[in-house]
Amino acid sequence: MAKALQEYQRKRDFGASPEPRGKRGRGKAHALRYCIQKHDASHLHYDFRLELDGTLKSWALPKGPSLDPSVKRLAVHVEDHPLDYADFEGHIPEGHYGAGDVIVWDRGIWVPEGDARQGYAHGKLSFRLQGEKLSGLWHLFRTRLAGKKEQWMLVKSQDGEARSEAQYSVVQAQPDSVLSDRTLLPRRAAKLAPRTARKRASAGRKAELPKQLQPQLATLVDSPPSGEWHYEIKFDGYRILARIQGDDVRLFTRNGHDWSAKMPRQVAALQALGVDSAWLDGEMVANDENGKADFQALQNAFDSANDEPLTYYVFDLPYLGGEDLRQLPLQQRRAALRQLLAHAPSAPLRFSEDFDQPVDALLDSACRLELEGLIGKRAGSPYVGRRSADWIKLKCKQRQEFVIVGFTDPKGSRSGFGALLLALHDTDSGELRYAGKVGTGFSATTLATLHARLKPLEIAKPALPRPPTGAEARGVHWLKPQLLAEVAYAQMTRDGVVRHSVFHGLRDDKPAMAIDLEHAMPGNNPRTHALPKGLGKLRLTHPDRVIDATIGASKRQIAEYYADISPWILPQLKHRPVALVRAPDGLGGELFFQKHADPLHLPHLLAYDKAEAGQAAMVINRPDTLLGAVQMNMLELHTWNATDKDFDKPDRFVLDLDPDPALPWKAMLEATQLTLTLLDELGLKVFLKTSGGKGMHLVVPLTRRANWDEVKAFSHAIVNYLAELFPDRLSAVSGPKNRVGRIFIDYLRNGKGATTVCAYSLRAREGLPVSVPIWREELAQLKGANQWHIGNLRQRLVEVDDPWADLAKTRQSITARMRKQMGLA
Repeated sequence: MAKALQEYQRKRDFGASPEPRGKRGRGKAHALRYCIQKHDASHLHYDFRLELDGTLKSWALPKGPSLDPSVKRLAVHVEDHPLDYADFEGHIPEGHYGAGDVIVWDRGIWVPEGDARQGYAHGKLSFRLQGEKLSGLWHLFRTRLAGKKEQWMLVKSQDGEARSEAQYSVVQAQPDSVLSDRTLLPRRAAKLAPRTARKRASAGRKAELPKQLQPQLATLVDSPPSGEWHYEIKFDGYRILARIQGDDVRLFTRNGHDWSAKMPRQVAALQALGVDSAWLDGEMVANDENGKADFQALQNAFDSANDEPLTYYVFDLPYLGGEDLRQLPLQQRRAALRQLLAHAPSAPLRFSEDFDQPVDALLDSACRLELEGLIGKRAGSPYVGRRSADWIKLKCKQRQEFVIVGFTDPKGSRSGFGALLLALHDTDSGELRYAGKVGTGFSATTLATLHARLKPLEIAKPALPRPPTGAEARGVHWLKPQLLAEVAYAQMTRDGVVRHSVFHGLRDDKPAMAIDLEHAMPGNNPRTHALPKGLGKLRLTHPDRVIDATIGASKRQIAEYYADISPWILPQLKHRPVALVRAPDGLGGELFFQKHADPLHLPHLLAYDKAEAGQAAMVINRPDTLLGAVQMNMLELHTWNATDKDFDKPDRFVLDLDPDPALPWKAMLEATQLTLTLLDELGLKVFLKTSGGKGMHLVVPLTRRANWDEVKAFSHAIVNYLAELFPDRLSAVSGPKNRVGRIFIDYLRNGKGATTVCAYSLRAREGLPVSVPIWREELAQLKGANQWHIGNLRQRLVEVDDPWADLAKTRQSITARMRKQMGLA
């Protein structure tokens, strides 16, 4: 192998180029890998690489691969590359061989047809690809064309994966990395050719028009994130979703209230689009004489039943013409929307434009124009009906909805009321807490109309458990906490009271329930949040010791992580025997797997001996115990499938999908779906989580009835059944040699004392990934089992509801019918 890589190493200065030196061997048994790297060197091209005899045999494809069997792609044979080059992405500096940017455009495994060594030597290879983007049968053959290097041709075979180049170009439709968010060309280049709106959206999935639609919501951030984003104006209005079914057009608030009767002009304009069915998403805005959104004018328009000033700015198209477009890339949905609105009446309906300028300049302009801010949307992202990190908001001012809990009497010549008393819900207890007053921003008309709405809500006592006292409470009229005010303010004190506040209007489109302070997530460094409560009490030795040198993570950051996520991980640990993976010298040193309490001496650690649990066991139920384990250099936590309520009766079983590391992620998603289908057929409710490594974990909760042997035998039968059905994809036998090109479904974790990594635990791997519960609906969008890590998990916890909220409440058992279905007596 050293000789094969001599030319590769001769051409490169590894002191200046980030490319791998090529000293890493093959490692454990796995299928033959392939990769295609998109390389923006002197000319953009694609490097096609096949693993053979310990190196990557390599060809440069000037135009990239084609799925059309009638198209032959030139493949220039170049020097062998080392195996670890298959994961390389980065920038090769100017002045060096191959200078430019490199991304991994595709990767997976290749299966030769016949003898691969002989075929390569004779210049004729036929093989099957199983990758993220490419699959099916391909041919690579040497030609007699003259050139400095061997000229080969790459051709797709005529099979079920073939597609006409005139109809579909895989390199244009899928331009980006399969490893990261990187791209070498603006994603706008991947838009479909302009035709009709329906043709633009023709890649959608056929689906009936749903009666209701949950909107995608944006996450507040304090600075622009990295990556490719499209930015629009953040409108100061009401979020409105439009449902079109023939002439029946309905306008809904984000909470599903039908406001169609309040906006007849907009309804008529949407009817005039001539669409048989669609859902549109946008913002209803009232502009002032300068064309700037005026929230108070919007409020007045609704109060006076006058929709003349209203404009519906539409920014997304989740459904159109009987097709569900939500999984299409953002740009494709918006291209179809732009075409749809091209001939719409300009006053009631407008397309929300995005701006091709640097985000810092855009935000600066928005703030100077006294706009509310910007909405950013990640290029290529789908539409999801929840708050998402793919949509973000950058605000010019601090602005927040508050619950109105009282008002004061007017003074001097003022009529109506003096100021509104504000409150927010506490994020921990849910109780209302006082948040100050707002006494400016009211016109004479607003004072009168708002006072008329406040009077019927008066109550004798404050709705706050801890109301203001003294002068703050003197002469206050207390109210039922039903109305919501939107307020801009300069700052908020440590006690949570706003200062220099200005009233902007009522929010009739949102309920007052559960309104709390909106916190901005850090844009580029999600770890930069306040130190979690209780961490200061922990005596942490060697806090600056580096645990993961690849990201510079210290022991203190490990402690901060576990303190911060303790509300999520402790319910998964409670009463459940746990084993720890300890790393006294960091990831570069030796790791220890510890299942018993000695010699840890952790505060409040529950320890059980063999007589009590059948084997030595320990349980972590408290935050101080968890942080004490961090002090003892713990990184990972692994739990039993039973609790200390009954050590002999498991309350769950786990199927751990463990792949050949050479397999593409797409193969893992397919295997997960196959396993889910069988469990659905059996009638078992399943909860999913990423492993934090390369696989997926399927967790099936059980009532404590069957013993360990019965549960393990049942899970083994499931795995055998699947492996028999799909022997080319799945394996029921452990060991690297038995999963080459396949995925082993590990049922062995269902024996007594066996463990699985706990949900929300860090993994002792470079980058410190996390094992994370996911919704089943998220599976198709998942990019990898290590998608979340110590640096970005917190943002997910803020924006996504707990996918495992119902796990502990699920009641189900392994029935006689299920056993019979699996071939058990």
